[in-house]
Amino acid sequence: MSEVVIKRRPSQRISIGKIILGGDAPVVVQSMTNTDTADADATTRQVYELAQAGSELVRITVNTPEAATAVPHIRERLDSMGCDVPLVGDFHYNGHRLLTEFPDCAQVLAKYRINPGNVGRSRSDEDPFAIMIATAIRYDKPVRIGVNWGSLDQSLVARMMDENSRLSEPKEVREVTRAALIASALQSAQHAEQLGLAHDRIVLSCKVSEVQDLIAVYRALTQQCDYALHLGLTEAGMGSKGIVASTAALAVLLQEGIGDTIRVSLTPEPGGARTQEVLVAQEILQTMGLRAFAPMVTACPGCGRTTSSSFQELAQSIQAHLRGKMVAWREQYDGVENMTVAVMGCIVNGPGESKLANIGISLPGTGEMPAAPVYVDGEKVTTLRGDNIAAEFTRIVDEYVERKYKKR
Repeated sequence: MSEVVIKRRPSQRISIGKIILGGDAPVVVQSMTNTDTADADATTRQVYELAQAGSELVRITVNTPEAATAVPHIRERLDSMGCDVPLVGDFHYNGHRLLTEFPDCAQVLAKYRINPGNVGRSRSDEDPFAIMIATAIRYDKPVRIGVNWGSLDQSLVARMMDENSRLSEPKEVREVTRAALIASALQSAQHAEQLGLAHDRIVLSCKVSEVQDLIAVYRALTQQCDYALHLGLTEAGMGSKGIVASTAALAVLLQEGIGDTIRVSLTPEPGGARTQEVLVAQEILQTMGLRAFAPMVTACPGCGRTTSSSFQELAQSIQAHLRGKMVAWREQYDGVENMTVAVMGCIVNGPGESKLANIGISLPGTGEMPAAPVYVDGEKVTTLRGDNIAAEFTRIVDEYVERKYKKR
């Protein structure tokens, strides 16, 4: 699949470890661990799994002295595993104390995430937000100022609601709340710059849990600033609901050139893999033609002509095989992520779709001859028969990769 050129909204270009976001850089995929960061072993494993799945930034919770103490050890263990994915520290309430008291933690993190509504309230004259920004400046770290619908500064909301009530034609509460989100983010960014943080070291996000709210907020935000923007529904939900809602919101904004980094905040099924959110984010970008991460499998939905489950089983097997191979392939072969594979279930669309893919197979439908023609780059190369079709087709795919794509 060729990448689509969408005119991106002008935004600041930011370096975060090895990752570049903003400007004309590709949209970056981010994720977050759900382990107790104080458990360095568990957190290291999950960060590694997320990075292997394709997460280019991984955020970890830093909420206790024990978590802050563990961060340098997590970084060291990841480096020893050959995993250089940048770590983002997520701070709320006591972040100013943790960053001050644990300088090793502050130094190894690649970016800080600060929620203005949850920066904490000091009993002294100290400004917790200012302390965190000063630390970012000291260690030259970019900062994501991340405002959330559920933790918005209530004093700001109250003030804007009061101002709205005095208007001759007051706006709806939801509209005022959206405006408060944007105001909180922009005012906090302005405050950070006044404290000395460079304009091009700031990323903004205004996360909400409803699709139309997210679209409206980011459309308005882009009219008022050129900061790099992080997109994502917060509390997107579980399973298909979370996937559909995230896709609906992000696709609209990405198509309009809005967004420099994304996260799909799925609630995992009990015992489910955290990596699913990474795959969904990648698939949003890839199906839109914005980036390519792994070979894509085209498969028909099935109908009355495909009463056998053979093509479904083969499509599932090939997709899992390609995903598993990509860990090694992305290091070995240039361009393999653009490969397309078609697994079709009958003669109606099977040969045509198979010819359009790099490699395609058309399995026999109900009542058809027990033969499966295979097409490579539009040409029929063989016909598979018997009980070993899946293994033989997988071998053809692997041989095609070795032959077709340039070794790095």
